[in-house]
Parts: sequence; structure tokens; C-alpha cells
Amino acid sequence: MAATGHRRGSETKAEIRDVALELFTDQGYEATSLRQIAERLGITKAALYYHFSGKEDIVRAIFAKHLDDLDALVAWAGAQPRGPELRVHAVDRMVDLMTEEGMQAMRFALANQRVLRELGPGQENVFARLTELFEIVTGPDASVEEALRLRAALLSVNIVLLAAQGLAATDTQIRAVARDVARLLVPATDNPDDTVDSRPA
Repeated sequence: MAATGHRRGSETKAEIRDVALELFTDQGYEATSLRQIAERLGITKAALYYHFSGKEDIVRAIFAKHLDDLDALVAWAGAQPRGPELRVHAVDRMVDLMTEEGMQAMRFALANQRVLRELGPGQENVFARLTELFEIVTGPDASVEEALRLRAALLSVNIVLLAAQGLAATDTQIRAVARDVARLLVPATDNPDDTVDSRPA
């Protein structure tokens, strides 16, 4: 990626994160140097160091972004009317979340598990956010069966991404299957768009 004009600091930081994630996934964390990341972006190592102190700092930023996205999903769910429509749209937004930058982050995690254990956010942080999402979307009146189906629907997105490893599947194909599988567990209502705004905030 060549440099084009002047980047804002936040844009450069996001681009560094994205390119590093791609290289870490393709080549492995240990095999990727800061010089390679800088060269791919068309910036100097000094410019890269201005935003990140090292590769470890970039990895932490990658997964902090993932946690921020989960927080945004939880906040969105909390602002919606409760009901079957919310469940459908929560599943759709989980698919969107996990198959954009989240898909690449999961590929990185699969390829660099030791690094993730050492530098990534603790599993308790992810689980706490998912638990809050489960409670909001399920609601207090759901049966055990309904709660299990909803949790399975939301978690099935990760399972599809894991199952896709080693297959010549495109991101579009993975996204479509993830959505189909999740929606089988939480069937759509007749008019799911009546009360819930499923557009990203």
C-alpha cells in the first residue's frame, strides 16, 4: 500500500493495525517485522513507532478494537425494544461484526495462539461482554430452551469461521453460511424490520 497524501493520525494508526493483522496472519507474528509493516504502508519505521511502541502494542490494539466493537454491539442491543425482532437483528449484527475485521482477527488468533495468550485480552473480557449481550437479547421471560438457542445462534458465527479454515471459501461465502446457520437457530419473524433499527450506529 503506497502512501497517498497526508494521513490523519487516527487513519494511520488504523492502517498500521490492519496491515499488521494481514501480515501476522499470512506470515506469522514472529516472521513479520516492523520494517515490513512500514514498507507495506509506505511510511518510515519512525512514523510507525510514533503510533505503536512495537509489535506487541499493535496486537493489543487489534484486540482492543475487537472488544470495542463488542461493546458497541452490546450498547446497540441495550437501546432496542425487547422481542423476537431484536434477536434476529442481534444475530445479523454479530455476523457482520465477526466477518469483517473480526474474521481476520480470528484467523490471526488461530495462526498465532501463543501470542494471543500472552498479549491478547483475557477470555474473561470477551465472555463478560457476550454474557451481557445474551442477557439483553434473551430477556428475562425466555425459557431455558430459548436462551440456549439464542446463545448457540450468536456463538455459531465463531464456529462457522473456525470450520472454514482450510477451505477455499471466500469471505462472502463464509458470511452467508454463518448468517444462515445462526438464523436457523433463531427463526426470523414475519416483519423483523418493524421495530428494530439494525443499521450500524
